[in-house]
Amino acid sequence: MTTSRQAYRVDRDNPGSDLAGETAAALAAASIVFRRSDPHYSHLLLHHAQQLFEFGDTYRGSYDSSIEEVRSYYASVSGYHDELLWAALWLHRATGKEEYLRYAVDNADSFGGVGWAITEFSWDVKYAGLQVLAAKLLLDGDPQAAAHRGVLEKYREKAEHYLCACLGRNTNGADNVDRSPGGMLYVRQWNNLQYASSAAFLLTAYSHYLSSSSSASSLRCPGGAAAAAEMVSLARSQADYILGRNPLRLSYMVGYGRRYPARVHHRGASIVSHKEDGRFIGCVQGFDDWFGRGRANPNVLSGAIVGGPGRRDEFRDDRANYMQTEACTYNTAPMVAVFARLHRLTTAITTAAAAEDPDGGSPEERR
Repeated sequence: MTTSRQAYRVDRDNPGSDLAGETAAALAAASIVFRRSDPHYSHLLLHHAQQLFEFGDTYRGSYDSSIEEVRSYYASVSGYHDELLWAALWLHRATGKEEYLRYAVDNADSFGGVGWAITEFSWDVKYAGLQVLAAKLLLDGDPQAAAHRGVLEKYREKAEHYLCACLGRNTNGADNVDRSPGGMLYVRQWNNLQYASSAAFLLTAYSHYLSSSSSASSLRCPGGAAAAAEMVSLARSQADYILGRNPLRLSYMVGYGRRYPARVHHRGASIVSHKEDGRFIGCVQGFDDWFGRGRANPNVLSGAIVGGPGRRDEFRDDRANYMQTEACTYNTAPMVAVFARLHRLTTAITTAAAAEDPDGGSPEERR
């Protein structure tokens, strides 16, 4: 490719608190994953997470104000406050240091943490996710949470608003997430599956927190309480929809099932590989010679989840239809966790059934 791959940076004169905060949160979360298997790497991740958080908090500003080129593509609509709260709560979970919890508590109002009651969780808007993280402290009975219960309860109320919205349990219909006729959670036209997949992720996470909690057993919704099993059921329905249980009988995960999008809006997938054709293909040539071709992509982007269908479950498999056929990492990433959780639950049910009936078969068959 001859397209410019110029790198950009944020610094004290050109701040990017949202970029620094999101990266700090990711590194802090990853440090937990590697804590036992690779302690040195885990420590390195956490060290850099703390550095980035301090940098982002000290030199505040949105990254799209410092890097003008991204405004037309990935504008930071929600600003940077949600990412700083998101990072603080992940750092608290990774370190156990109360200073990070105090940060989330002290800035809860001014940063919108307990003010935003929303119906989406996305690459840009982190409020629902951080509100769920804060609520987890109460559900777990975290010793440090007791001194901050009042503010954490406000966080929990906002987390519940989002989850109840997904379930359609807020009494004001306008506060609920729409659904397509086929059952897909619907937020907006462009790349809607990111909202369905991220909702499924938070639903499975919160249902797990409830199942493990001694202080609460159900989700408190204005339209009636919801059990953890109901939340898992909705998450499973979104996973099933993505994998092909939808009106079009089309899997929106590329490479999975009998039918899936064949013309994904993705340069690497839509241009023949160098192994097949060693000729030079420039940026303009790639667009002119390959983008407009009606045939299926020469390379299958296995595992990618595309933007998906519209409000009425309609979908057009066309590279130019980027709102529906573009593949994004933030579509697939939440589903990795959802699939892992559903697999564990299914395995637990199967194991329990086998324990009750070690010989297999029904009582009549054994007789």
